[in-house]
Amino acid sequence: MRVGILGLGEAGALYAAGFAENGWSVAGYDPGDVPTPTGVLRAGSVADAVGEADLVLGLTGAKAAASVAVEAAPHLRDDAVFADMNAGAPDLKRKIEGVVTEGGRAIFADVSVIGSVPKYRHRTALVASGRGASAVAEHFRALGAPVEDLGGEPGAASARKLLRSLFMKGLGAIIVQTVEAGRAAGDEQWVRQQITQELADGEATLERLYAGTFKHGLRRAREVAAAADLMADLGLDPALAHDISRLHTLAARQDGLRATPLVTEALLAAFEGLPTANIGDARDRLGLVDSGISPLWAGARAVGRALTVMTRAGDNRAIHEALRIAGPGDLIVVDGQGDTSRALIGELIAERAKARGVVGMVLDGAARDVEVLEEIGFPVWARAVTPAGPYKDGPGRVNVAVAVGGAVCGPGDLVVADGDGVAVLPAEEAEATLVAAREIEADEARRRSGIRAGQGTQAGQAGQGAQGAQGAQAGRTAGGPAGEPAGEAA
Repeated sequence: MRVGILGLGEAGALYAAGFAENGWSVAGYDPGDVPTPTGVLRAGSVADAVGEADLVLGLTGAKAAASVAVEAAPHLRDDAVFADMNAGAPDLKRKIEGVVTEGGRAIFADVSVIGSVPKYRHRTALVASGRGASAVAEHFRALGAPVEDLGGEPGAASARKLLRSLFMKGLGAIIVQTVEAGRAAGDEQWVRQQITQELADGEATLERLYAGTFKHGLRRAREVAAAADLMADLGLDPALAHDISRLHTLAARQDGLRATPLVTEALLAAFEGLPTANIGDARDRLGLVDSGISPLWAGARAVGRALTVMTRAGDNRAIHEALRIAGPGDLIVVDGQGDTSRALIGELIAERAKARGVVGMVLDGAARDVEVLEEIGFPVWARAVTPAGPYKDGPGRVNVAVAVGGAVCGPGDLVVADGDGVAVLPAEEAEATLVAAREIEADEARRRSGIRAGQGTQAGQAGQGAQGAQGAQAGRTAGGPAGEPAGEAA
């Protein structure tokens, strides 16, 4: 039996040596400067490697897999089995099958390696699917490798591999992150002991971590966010920790990890009526759009999910693109480069937006037709008003992160706008911000009631006029010697 191996990197070399040790005639091809394993014939081309092979193993890496298959296909024997062993997506495996089986030249197998090839060599466990799976199983089992034959269509084995990779590569990344953080903090050995202990109980540990993540998602999301801050303080990249925090936030939702907006309809409704000032206080005055962007008519207010637009100054082509995908609850946020020479929107765009359920717009740019906007009740916050119309040539982008009035806004973020201005909340922080902002709102209401009660008492005291009492109170609330503590607008 002859096997042709395409790719003599670490895995390819180990498989080549394993087949040679088991009496196969092995031809290997690799254009790189890599060693040729003992007992393996180094082919000068893909055609030379596969032309006489009963079994061909594709071990080039997923990026080159399709192009190598195209090169190999014309030289395959009609009864040869072409086993693609690269860690590619199911769609890639189906594409390669189409290439190598066209005209009935060969039989295709989607093969995934489940385990460490450096550790187990040619006896590493495999999962195979596609018409050639049974032949692959027969050949590799003879070498001592456990093979799960799924049969069916190509892509099934690849999907199994990727599901396992979510855990194995994710676990590896988390271990690297945690050990590096422990080292930076001077606690590496303690951290290593903690990891070792937690990995020791198999199914019990799995279920505890799995169920606990859904049950305590929000609390754990905040805890990991704090851990991300610690990593940043230690000079380490906190991106993975932030992503873990976000996953816990998702797990706590009713929809779990399903691809639905973090900012739900219920959350939008909960923010209705909540002042941007309270939101700003809850977020340490961060995420507030600068005061140059203001409402175009009195009483304007909107709460929505950000549909973001980045556009060339004075051009609204991308806004028209955004309107085609806009839906109920969206609030269009436009980075217009701060240009005020031309209006990005007017009454016609506003009418179209309103008809699609868009709740408002925030423009780092100019608008026009203010009277009509107020008449139809469509709220807009903009940097200026001008009668000059826009260009419609582009370029522009929709649903990308934008900077508007000094605040960063991503697609799906929560936006609250009122007479004071505009607040932008990252979607994953909206729940926690709501709680904090409501507490601030309630505290201010209590203090306001106390102030009013005090004024009424002072007004009735003998020997003190109403104006004097009110003047003294005004002096205190304005930040005089007996002023209120920081935390209000003053």
